[in-house]
Amino acid sequence: MIRRNDCVIETIFLLLVLFCTTLNGQEKKTMYGNTSEEMFPYHKFQKAYKYHFIEPVQFYGAGREKQPPKDLTEVRIGFLGPLEGSPIVSLGQQMLNGSKLAIEQANDQGGYNNLPFKLMVHNDVGLWGAAANEVVRMDEEKVWAWLGSIDDIVSHVALRATLKMEIMMVNTGDPDPTFTETNIPWVIRVIGDDRQSGYALASYIFDTMKHDRVAVIRSNERYGRVGIMEYSGVAVRKGHPMRIEERFNMGETDFTMQLENIKKINPDAILIWGNAKESALILKQIRSMGMKQPVYASDRTVSQEFLEIAGDAAEGLVSTCPYNPEADNPKLKGFQKAYTQRFGMQPDVFAAHAFDGMNLIIKAIKKEGLNRVLIRDVLTDLKTFQGYEGVTGKIILDGSWNDIGKIFMAKVKNGKFEYSPVPNQVPEGQGNKGQHGGQ
Repeated sequence: MIRRNDCVIETIFLLLVLFCTTLNGQEKKTMYGNTSEEMFPYHKFQKAYKYHFIEPVQFYGAGREKQPPKDLTEVRIGFLGPLEGSPIVSLGQQMLNGSKLAIEQANDQGGYNNLPFKLMVHNDVGLWGAAANEVVRMDEEKVWAWLGSIDDIVSHVALRATLKMEIMMVNTGDPDPTFTETNIPWVIRVIGDDRQSGYALASYIFDTMKHDRVAVIRSNERYGRVGIMEYSGVAVRKGHPMRIEERFNMGETDFTMQLENIKKINPDAILIWGNAKESALILKQIRSMGMKQPVYASDRTVSQEFLEIAGDAAEGLVSTCPYNPEADNPKLKGFQKAYTQRFGMQPDVFAAHAFDGMNLIIKAIKKEGLNRVLIRDVLTDLKTFQGYEGVTGKIILDGSWNDIGKIFMAKVKNGKFEYSPVPNQVPEGQGNKGQHGGQ
């Protein structure tokens, strides 16, 4: 009996820590969320953690036998993003533009069997329930799959509706680590999440820069609350818990009270987690108050808006970015040129990932035809598009259908962001024991 129990425990441990995918004909071991062993929660005390996210949850329902309609004049794909009434409208517009460009290019190449793709655009405003209504409308419009969104609350609500409607969702903007932990087999995420950003920042702050006492100021809503959790957990495991955690509201412009509290403890460094506008204003106020500590920030600061508002105060700030917009990638350069010509602006991270996500939907439709379940099957099949090279680089999905492709450090130098690899980042799709992610 003892030997049997030992075998069971050992088997569970192996399942918990890794799952196997096939890439280029070779087995690769990848930790859940690309988590390094030293950053894995509770790793000093127990090995059983979040095992139910390691193996993909499959959909065994009906629908694969359905034949496409005979009278179609267009192939509809849905879009849900913040386009009106939201503080992140600029991000939603970029996501919409990236989606439009992918659709237009696909139509220039003949669409689907000479039927044009059509984007069915829906607005989200971050209200509970509203997103579900939009997904229902997309179902009534007979979309075959849809792309969106950015706001954490919207994405979580829409996810439940898309499960009910059985429409595949490709998320290219929500960084909430818990989003793909819902075990809903109707979604993939094609952008790095805050787990990866938090690991990268913690590793850089504590291992590379050797800071000890770090203060945090974050937005007082879900993006800030959930986003900071992974960084905070790693900071504790590394022996450097947050010295103070101050909060601010979206739209706030005076942060004197929070910064005075931070100034009193005289931290080694400061970490800001919020949207570009507020983060830039906080950074300017930090410098105007005579605080000279190094400042780090979440990846929404990697934008032209942040640089314009922060001005000279931005110099030296370090953040992360889910891709390298300066990579020597012919696909990326072609996308950036086409996007700038089409929309008269430079594409940001949300535009680039939306372009990749929409192209994955289009490829799935071309491969499997007009059947929602078959489109779902091909997008969630870890073998089909695993390692797909998009404009943002290689897309690698883990067992929860979460993109764990490479992310990058971004540092402001001479008024612009410069990009470099995350120190000790594990090669894409790999994770030998003791070197799982290294972020």
